[in-house]
Amino acid sequence: MEQTEQRNKMGTKPVFPLLMSMAFPPMLSMLIQSMYNIVDSMFVARFSQNALTAVSLAFPLQNLVLSVAVGAGVGVNSYISRKLGARDKDAANAAVTHGFLLSFAHAIFFVLFGLVAIKPFFRMFTDSPEIISLACDYSYIVVLGAFAQLFHIMVEKLLQSTGRMLAPMLLQTIGAIANIILDPILIFGLLGAPRMGVRGAAIATLMGQILSMTLSLLVFFLRDQDLRMDLKKFRPDLRAVAQIYAVGVPTMLMNALGSLLVTLLNSILIRFSELAVSVFGVYFKLQTFVFMPVSGLTQGALPIMGYNYGAQNRRRLLSTLRCAVLVAVGIMAAGNLLFVLIPDKLLLLFNASPEMLEMGVSALRIISCSYIFAAVGLIFSTMFQAVGKGSYSLTVFLMRQLIVVVPLAFLLSRTLGLNGIWLSFPIAEAAGAIAAVLFFLAFRRRDAIFNQS
Repeated sequence: MEQTEQRNKMGTKPVFPLLMSMAFPPMLSMLIQSMYNIVDSMFVARFSQNALTAVSLAFPLQNLVLSVAVGAGVGVNSYISRKLGARDKDAANAAVTHGFLLSFAHAIFFVLFGLVAIKPFFRMFTDSPEIISLACDYSYIVVLGAFAQLFHIMVEKLLQSTGRMLAPMLLQTIGAIANIILDPILIFGLLGAPRMGVRGAAIATLMGQILSMTLSLLVFFLRDQDLRMDLKKFRPDLRAVAQIYAVGVPTMLMNALGSLLVTLLNSILIRFSELAVSVFGVYFKLQTFVFMPVSGLTQGALPIMGYNYGAQNRRRLLSTLRCAVLVAVGIMAAGNLLFVLIPDKLLLLFNASPEMLEMGVSALRIISCSYIFAAVGLIFSTMFQAVGKGSYSLTVFLMRQLIVVVPLAFLLSRTLGLNGIWLSFPIAEAAGAIAAVLFFLAFRRRDAIFNQS
């Protein structure tokens, strides 16, 4: 009965109320998720400038873990949504076990990766022994403890694939609150705790993630769910894994390339000063307040799009796309306005010095002009993921955050200085939005769902 009601909800409830009811919890959840690194940075900025630089340099590695976790989860989410839309419950249940196995494999990978790559990674950017030491202290804990985030986000996506959005948000909130409480205690040595600096920030983050993971596993296995993990009936299915990765890997790469983008831009910015790296690190954390709610919106839209694509319901698929674009543009426009009007107040959240304020105000104002273009690219990419066209999403992302922005930042930095680097963002996002629309028009011409009578 519950499964039938869920199916009716995905296939019959008015699209805009359905989208918002499914999107609002993950929007808050993603905003809360962004708080981990932001809160760490806000507190370590008060510890020392070098500590802030170290955490900024560590951000790409931390984001890499998140990228793999979200990518695997989105791949499983998309696969399950399509199977439920096609009424194939057995395949949807088998995907649950595949999802947990993939999370375990990814956790092992990050242990090996962290032990081998962390210190050489930071040596590429600075010769400062203090910054390298601080960055390693933070990253070893966060990367080697990746299992907590990997399993928690997998469960989150499993719940979201059947329209259960509230529980993941609450579980994410509990972990984030724990992180916020523990950060000052462990960083500054309050309430009798040792003063651990950036290492304390990393431990607080990991403890919050472990709490969220533990609670999410309990919710999934102890409460009645539309999905089941039945090991007795489970058989490894390489075709299912391939379909999961067909969507998941491009999503991983899209987010991981965000880490590559930060890494490459840091290598350009370091030629100006370590302060420029810190400014970009602070901006990248501030922009998550705008991008993470839109990312949550995409999580609400994806299962609706996937279900109705699987059910061959063209009208609801396009209606969901249209509503999601309008909401995303509204969020991004508000973010653009905020960054233009009060950039100095935003930077002061990170204890910005006068020099950082002077450099950061122009950075925030220029880069935020890209936000409305980004909204278009993000929502169309979500539709491509929902219908199993992960390669389209990857291409749009490459246009947005690698192919255009890095070469352009390098070239413009030679003539316009730091402002040239900031200006490369609006140009790249506009190119990505154009590519997304062109891909959609090509998909609409070719796919059977748009050519049925």
